[in-house]
Amino acid sequence: MSENGHDLHAEFPQHRAVLHDLKVENASFRELSARYHETAQEISRIEAGIEPASDQRLEDLKKHRLQMLDQVSAMIAEKQAA
Repeated sequence: MSENGHDLHAEFPQHRAVLHDLKVENASFRELSARYHETAQEISRIEAGIEPASDQRLEDLKKHRLQMLDQVSAMIAEKQAA
């Protein structure tokens, strides 16, 4: 799957405004967003055969991406509750 399929706006299309607000207002979110984007790009390069990696490395990256999505989801929920 292309990295664009794992863009945060693609993952949370109903929360585009909240994602924008978090990116503008929250340094921790900006850092998390940057790490998420880098991880998603690395996964995309590995899956495309551009960057070599073991199956375990790919699996670990995918798990890490999911953990970051959980963090983003929690930040969205917290922002909406505020």
